Amino acid sequence: MSSPGITATMAPLVRVAGDGEAVIEVDHLTKRFGSVTAADDLTFTLKRGTITGFLGPNGAGKTTTLRMLLGLTRPTRGTASLFGRQYVDIPNPATRVGAVLEATDFHPGRSGHDHLLMLARAAGLPMQRVDEVLAKVSLTGAARRRVGGYSMGMRQRLGLAAALLGDPELLILDEPANGLDPEGVHWLREFLHEFASEGRTVLVSSHVLAEVAQTVHDIVIINRGRLVTVSPLADLLARSVSGTHVIAPEAGRLHEILCQHAIESRLVDSDELIASGVTTADVGEIAGSSGVFLHELSTQSSSLEDIFLELTAKEV
Repeated sequence: MSSPGITATMAPLVRVAGDGEAVIEVDHLTKRFGSVTAADDLTFTLKRGTITGFLGPNGAGKTTTLRMLLGLTRPTRGTASLFGRQYVDIPNPATRVGAVLEATDFHPGRSGHDHLLMLARAAGLPMQRVDEVLAKVSLTGAARRRVGGYSMGMRQRLGLAAALLGDPELLILDEPANGLDPEGVHWLREFLHEFASEGRTVLVSSHVLAEVAQTVHDIVIINRGRLVTVSPLADLLARSVSGTHVIAPEAGRLHEILCQHAIESRLVDSDELIASGVTTADVGEIAGSSGVFLHELSTQSSSLEDIFLELTAKEV
C-alpha cells in the first residue's frame, strides 16, 4: 500500500501522485569523506503534512544527510532540496525551515531570551516572536536565566524555540527527545502532531524507537549510508505480525488441530500457544468448529525496535 506522504526508489526519483507539494526531495544523494561513504545513493521524497522518522544505527549517516539538506555539508553527488530548491537558494529560509541539529550551540552566559532575540534580529524577524516561542515551548519562566544553568531538556526546548522563530513550514530535528523527562517527551509528541495537523512537515531523527512509534506517520531507515526501507509506519508494522497468541484450557489439543491444518504453532505452556502465519479470525474459526474453548485470542506483533534491528542487521 502506498502513502500520500512518502515514496522511495533506488531508480531515478519518481514523484508521488496525489495532492500536496514535495517538501523534501532527496535524489541519489551521496557523500564521501575520503574512503568513508557517509551517504550512498539515497533517494526519497516527503510530502506536506507528514511526520517522518529518520532512523539508523549510530554512524549510519543520518546527521550527514540532515546537514546536506540544510546546506551545511556539500554532497559528493546527487541533490537534496527543500520546497524544490537547495536550502541556500530559499529566500528568508527561517520562515520556511526550522532545524535543531544539536542542543549545545548556546553561549552559556547569555539568557534564553537574549539568545532568541539575537537570532530573531539576525533573521529580520519580529521581536515579539521571542516571547511567543518561549511560551510555546514552556520556557517563559526560565527566559531570563543564563543558558549555562539550563538542564539538557531545557536546552532542547530552547533549540526548538529557535527553530520556530520564523513560524516555519518544515522542521528538521536531530534527536529532539534527548534529555527530556517523560512529561517533556509527551509534550514534544503532542506538539509535533499539532504542527503536522496544520499542514506542516516534520523530519525527525531519533534513537528512542518506542517514542517514534507513537509519533510518526512514515519511516525512513538507513544503514551504512544506504537506504534500507521507506514505508508508512502502519504498513511496516502490519507486515511484521509474528503470530497469533492463544490462551485456551485445551491448548495442546488446539496445537494438534492446527498442525492438521498445516498451520505452524508453538506451545508456550499447557494453556498457551503461538500460531504463525494466521490471523486471529483463522484461529477462532478453527477452534470454534473443533469445539475448543478460547480464553484469549490476540495478535502478537513485532515492535518497531524488533523490525529496526532485523532490517539493519541485514547487509545493504
